[in-house]
Amino acid sequence: MERMEHICFTLIASAGCARSLYIEAIRQAKDQEFEKAYLLMDEGEKLFVEGHAAHAGLIQQEANGQNSVLSLLLLHAEDQLMSAETFGILAYELIEIHKKIAEKR
Repeated sequence: MERMEHICFTLIASAGCARSLYIEAIRQAKDQEFEKAYLLMDEGEKLFVEGHAAHAGLIQQEANGQNSVLSLLLLHAEDQLMSAETFGILAYELIEIHKKIAEKR
């Protein structure tokens, strides 16, 4: 159980940091700081991948017959991971929109 909690907190921390970086990337793009925005996106993606890898490990364990205990903490961790993924997708699109607007000015 302690290992599961550690994995969940790793997921939550990675996803939360990634989401924060994606939001900051949007803000940088809004200020026409596109290079900074893309660097923040890259940094966020690395953190997201860390969280995703931890989650994939849980799925692999279950596929190998090691039953996972479903808990509110795990559900929260998965929710945070999905939220970060959505923010990443939307952040990239918003950066591109800000970039196109800036090019037309």
